[in-house]
Amino acid sequence: MKTLARVLALATAMAPAAAGCGQDDDPEGARVLYEKINTGGGFRSWQRAPGYATRKPSFTLHGSAVEIFVSKEIATTLSTPTTTPPTEWPVGSIIVKEAYSGAGSRKQVAVMEKRADGWFWAEYDDGGTPKYSGRPTICIDCHDNRKSYSDWVYAFELPR
Repeated sequence: MKTLARVLALATAMAPAAAGCGQDDDPEGARVLYEKINTGGGFRSWQRAPGYATRKPSFTLHGSAVEIFVSKEIATTLSTPTTTPPTEWPVGSIIVKEAYSGAGSRKQVAVMEKRADGWFWAEYDDGGTPKYSGRPTICIDCHDNRKSYSDWVYAFELPR
């Protein structure tokens, strides 16, 4: 029993450290993407995602509240009437989620960019240092159940 208690105590102590270790597979790609979303007026000048006109409470790993912005590719897809609903977001689409802590300070920035070979994920700390980039297992495992009807996106769906 003492061994189990020690294992549990060690696992509990190591959990915060493990959570801080990201799968930063493509730091250069993440750097370029961070620069892209902050060019000109930056992503905060983009259209807000449907249902996210203001900061909203969140129950995800990203933070306790989020603000979500979408690139013109997504905004155009959302606003263009069609008789054949799209099955995926167009290449070039970018979604930026700013996550805030309970105290209201920005905790991180999570980004998805649709590329020809699929989604590129990046998550940055508040200063813009990537913690995750590329196709991290944690991102894919979480978003996987949305791939068939929302092209991996959680916050909002493809037009129907």
